Amino acid sequence: MTDSTTTRAEPTPVRTRADVPTARRIVVKVGSSSISGENAGQIEPLVDALAAAHGRGTEVVLVSSGAIATGFPYLALDARPDDLATQQAAAAVGQNVLVYRYQRSLRRYEIVAGQVLLTAGDLQNPTHRVNAQRAMDRLLALRILPIVNENDTVATHEIRFGDNDRLAALVARLLRADVLVLLSDVDALYTKPPEQPGAERIGEVPFGDDLAGVTFGSVGAAGVGTGGAGTKVAAARLAAEAGTSVLVTATALVDRALTGAAIGTWFAAGPQA
Repeated sequence: MTDSTTTRAEPTPVRTRADVPTARRIVVKVGSSSISGENAGQIEPLVDALAAAHGRGTEVVLVSSGAIATGFPYLALDARPDDLATQQAAAAVGQNVLVYRYQRSLRRYEIVAGQVLLTAGDLQNPTHRVNAQRAMDRLLALRILPIVNENDTVATHEIRFGDNDRLAALVARLLRADVLVLLSDVDALYTKPPEQPGAERIGEVPFGDDLAGVTFGSVGAAGVGTGGAGTKVAAARLAAEAGTSVLVTATALVDRALTGAAIGTWFAAGPQA
């Protein structure tokens, strides 16, 4: 008599870039400067790459900055406001517009987005954290593409000092993602700011490497994003400690990143937590 019970095979660990197309679950983070203002057109190719991975059966989560920056023109602002209330107002308007732009683009592939807004407190509170995990797991099981951002309309400390690189790493840990892809407007991490003479691309970072002698500068358009190379390294280490491999590269290269090309900076994962 044949046993009708199907045993699901354990996913193969993603240990190299070449393994990325076989990943079971991927978290992709994109920064404000990459998808707002004059770069809003990058949403379309970003969605193309996410949809291709989704079409392969990969569960995809997008962590997207950009709510405040997207809200600037609707509040007649030329730059990031200094006061918290105006930042929150810009986020309230911009988050609505940003998710609309993503959904409009995803509609070409008949993919539905689900909005998930979190604060640092949500991931520190055990009940809220479990609720967030359960909701996103269910969305993924239903083949919905979660779009995660900080809840900047109600956040305070996060707006001033937080960054979505860390949020993406925490989401990757929460969902036990195989890969975290951190996107910016620079193709990789370098031994010093890439505009400086003698800067060399860092191709691989072994697990536990402290990157001694490396100097980090800012990544992203001034006055728009809040992250930089240093925040990406901290986020990559946070994810790698939980067994998630990390790739840091440019938003313009996202299609190549998700198809396993030898680009960007690869952080090797530690043992699965």
